[in-house]
Amino acid sequence: MHNTGDATPVRAYREFSRVLDPDVYEPLPDDWLIGITDVVNSTGAIRAGRYEDVNYVGASAIAAIGNARGDFDFPFVFRGDGAAFALAPGGAAMAASALRQLAAFARDRFGLDLRVGLLTVRDIRDHGQDVRIARYAASENATYAMFAGGGLKWAERQLKEGRYLLSPESHGAEPDLTGLACEWRPFPSRQGQILSLLAEPADDVTPERFAAVARAVIAVFDQGPRQSHPLPEEMGVPKDARVRVAPERWAGVAASSDFRKYDDGLRLTVDCTTEQIDRIEAILAAAKARGEVIFGLHRQSHALMTCLVPSARPDAHLHFLDGMDGGYAKAAEMMVPRERLSA
Repeated sequence: MHNTGDATPVRAYREFSRVLDPDVYEPLPDDWLIGITDVVNSTGAIRAGRYEDVNYVGASAIAAIGNARGDFDFPFVFRGDGAAFALAPGGAAMAASALRQLAAFARDRFGLDLRVGLLTVRDIRDHGQDVRIARYAASENATYAMFAGGGLKWAERQLKEGRYLLSPESHGAEPDLTGLACEWRPFPSRQGQILSLLAEPADDVTPERFAAVARAVIAVFDQGPRQSHPLPEEMGVPKDARVRVAPERWAGVAASSDFRKYDDGLRLTVDCTTEQIDRIEAILAAAKARGEVIFGLHRQSHALMTCLVPSARPDAHLHFLDGMDGGYAKAAEMMVPRERLSA
C-alpha cells in the first residue's frame, strides 16, 4: 500500500536513513489540505488505563478518511494520540464531514475530546512553515509517508490554540472505521525497555544539522537486534485465544509496522537496552545544549499496536505502534518548550 497519493514523489526508500536526508522531500501543492487530530488530555486518559482507547481514536482519522475515499493512497502519519494527513483539494467536503463525525464518535463512544481541524498548505506557508513529503517502504506491502518542513507541528499548535477547528457532527452519522482494530496483546520488551522517542529540530537549526543528529540516534538503535524492532520475531499473542495466526502472516505484520518514522522530526518506538538509552540521551542532550534539538523520551515495559486492514486490500495492512504506558504522548509532555531553548 502506498499512502502518498499522485502529487508526491514516486520513489519509495527502503533504507530509513535515506528519509533523514532533507533533499529527498518534495513540497506539496499550495492548495492541498492538511488534516490534524489530537486527543485532549491524552496523558490523563492513559493514566486511567485507557491507552488502547487513545491509540484507537488516534488512528481513527486514517481509517475514516481512507474508507470515505475508497483507498488509502494519501499521505498520513499516526502520532499516538492523533494523526495527520494530506489530501488534494477535491477532498475538502469529504474530509470535513469525516472529521466532524470522528469528533462526535470519540465523545459519544469513548468519552474523549478529539480536536479535529483542516487547513491548507498555503495557510501553513503563509506563516513561514512548509509541508514536504517523502516515502519510506517499511515492507513490500506498506509504504508510509514521511513529513518534513515544520508545517504539521505548526498546524497542531494552531489547533491547540483554537484555530482551524471543526465542531463535532450533530446529526448522529458515524465514521466508517472498517478494518481498524486492536487485536494483539501488548508486546513486552525483550531487550530491557520499550522507548518512545520524539526529537525535533530547534528553531532556526538547518535541516542538514538536525539530520546529522538523527542519523547518530538511528545508528545506536541499528546496533540492536533487528534494528531495535519492538515486535517479536517469532509471534505476537492475539487477544482472542481462538485465533490462529500463520507464521508468514505474523512476519508480514511485523515488517509492515511503523516503529520508526519522520514526522517533522524523529518519532520512534523501539525495544532497547538501558545502555542504548543512555547513549541516546547523551547524544540528544549534547545536541540540545548546542541549540539544535528539543526531545522527549519515555520508558515503559510494553509496546502497543493498532492495526488497519483495508477491506479492499487485506494484503496491504498497516500497523501503528506506540508505547503502552504513555508512549508518544508522555514523551511529548516531557519535551522542553521551544521558548526555553534561548532562555
